[in-house]
Amino acid sequence: MTTDRPAAPSLADDVIRYARVLPLDVVQAKGSGHAGTAVGLTPFLTTLFQEYLRHDPSDPQWLGRDRFVLSAGHTSLSLYLQLYLHGYGLEMDDLRAARTLDSQTPGHPEWGHTPGVETTTGPLGQGIGNAVGMALAARRVRGMLDRDAGPGGSPFDHRVFCLASDGDLQEGISHEAAALAGAWGLENLILIWDDNEISIEGDTTIATVERTVDRMASYGWHTLTISDAESREEVRAVLDAAVAHRGAPVFIRLRSRIGHPMPTLGGTAKAHSGAPGADEVAATKSALGLDPESSFVMPDDLLRHARSLAAARAEALRDEWSQGFASWQRANPAGAALLQRLQRRELPDGWDAELPTFAPGESLATRIASAKTLAAAGRAVEELWGGSADLAETNGTWSAEFPSMLRPGLVSEEWPGDEYGRVLHFGIREHAMGAVLNGIALHGLTRAFGATFFVFSDYMRPAVRLAALMGLPTLYIWTHDSVAVGEDGPTHEPVEQLWASRAIPGLSVVRPGDANETVAAYRHIFASDAGPTALVLSRQNLPTLPGTAQAPVARGGYVLVDTPEQPDVILIATGSELHLAVEAADELAAEGVAARVVSMPCVEWFEAQDADYRESVLPSPVAARVSVEAGIAQGWYRYLGTHGEAVSVEEFGLSGNGAEVLRRRGITREAVVAAARRSLHATR
Repeated sequence: MTTDRPAAPSLADDVIRYARVLPLDVVQAKGSGHAGTAVGLTPFLTTLFQEYLRHDPSDPQWLGRDRFVLSAGHTSLSLYLQLYLHGYGLEMDDLRAARTLDSQTPGHPEWGHTPGVETTTGPLGQGIGNAVGMALAARRVRGMLDRDAGPGGSPFDHRVFCLASDGDLQEGISHEAAALAGAWGLENLILIWDDNEISIEGDTTIATVERTVDRMASYGWHTLTISDAESREEVRAVLDAAVAHRGAPVFIRLRSRIGHPMPTLGGTAKAHSGAPGADEVAATKSALGLDPESSFVMPDDLLRHARSLAAARAEALRDEWSQGFASWQRANPAGAALLQRLQRRELPDGWDAELPTFAPGESLATRIASAKTLAAAGRAVEELWGGSADLAETNGTWSAEFPSMLRPGLVSEEWPGDEYGRVLHFGIREHAMGAVLNGIALHGLTRAFGATFFVFSDYMRPAVRLAALMGLPTLYIWTHDSVAVGEDGPTHEPVEQLWASRAIPGLSVVRPGDANETVAAYRHIFASDAGPTALVLSRQNLPTLPGTAQAPVARGGYVLVDTPEQPDVILIATGSELHLAVEAADELAAEGVAARVVSMPCVEWFEAQDADYRESVLPSPVAARVSVEAGIAQGWYRYLGTHGEAVSVEEFGLSGNGAEVLRRRGITREAVVAAARRSLHATR
């Protein structure tokens, strides 16, 4: 509700006074939610949004904006309150509707759902990785478009502010991401730690003994402290110092009291979440000089004041930025044309002209075919960049012809590059790598990839899940895809990972059967630019098969080997087992059995085809079917039906020669032929 307000000495203070009780009203009305941090940090966040964050509520996607990442996604009301006050389109009814179906204010912030939300957060620590990725992407874009501009002198210079909780910094990903930010010297990143010393179970000292500020300093961050979150003067002084600092990311310890000024629950674990109770809400309002009997109140003149300030400031910021941007456009016509292409998410003309084609019979691992394809694409697509979790040579993820992104002191003959380089050295930090890739994708304009061994994709799964939830066009290159890894043994041999990855809604899992399918997969991934994709690639050499060079890989599944009439049996294979299916079909043909071989590099792409196409590939009357994949069978039964057979690996691998391990685990031509015979017998 909005009313006229009583006189107060300061409009700005009055905005905060009325605003900070709104989260209490929301959570009390809903009976669930997290009000404590939102109440306690209203003065700080209002100061940040009003005076430091460069943003335009009328255009949440403004190219020149700073980014604000709420890594502590549980305190979504903290962000919604600022979006409401600053005119992002949220109104009081949206706050009332928080945490309800189809509202603009879901329980945790969701990118693409609420204007002003820069990323989906909730799983703690992910937002820190996203913020690192956004700051990194800003540097890469500057390097592509305006690398010679002085510090702060480019229209592509902007900051990333990230608010993190105690829980965010307890998560392991925070260590990984913070170490990377320090290694890269991301001076455009400001991470704010809400140090309220409270977790759900009580005081944080029950589980935390480390000196967090020292920890961040050891990663190469510049550290600052705000001793009182209620002191707007101190907040301004420290934020002034933070935005002025150069050469390193900035970490701010923000000492706050969760739930302040709640008289009973403030500073306790009970302020973290849950309804505070009507008496506590009323007492808090009384302490602030507000009507304890009224709820959801923001006086009209206060809201007009807050929004008019935001609009006037945004207009001034945009005018200043637009002048610099126009000057840059005039001085850099080629760069301006490139920017327009990047904003349209278009690839350069002829980008795929130099992608390789492999002759039938040529033997190479799909990871090597990937390396050749990625290098060729990189020469044509300058916005393409990425790296590996310390496995670049083995993953085949980049060519030495491209420079590394390095701090100046690390550039050497062995490691050529600069602060704007295209090769990212993530170290053994798979989880942070996934979250950083999400931040790069959210920032926009560029295309990034990250690589590791397939078995270690489990380390980055939470970030992959969020990429799928947001529909981000991130690319994962996961190599060493089966028990054929061999000598390294079962710890390094993926078995359950294929169907575990396919279980993530919105993630396309592509396991090419040979070198040409690998090239075709890349062509489709880059051209479609839709949602996250995992390329799952072999360690061992595979034969290049006839018919794959022009195959419709983009359909996800297609007929590679067919029969003159309706087949007796269908062999469905992926990846390194495709050639086994082809060999088995030849053996079956010699016995008079007509076997169709279906290559199924991507189940998700196949399921996206229309029913007629799927039926043409897997005709319903053919009940004899065999799936062939060196992993658990699990999801293949949807295609196998009652009489189908799965040639699969249902137990962990072994240490030994890769080919011998495959044989020991039953991945052979003979096993495929025998399974086909059993399936045929079952249908008769």
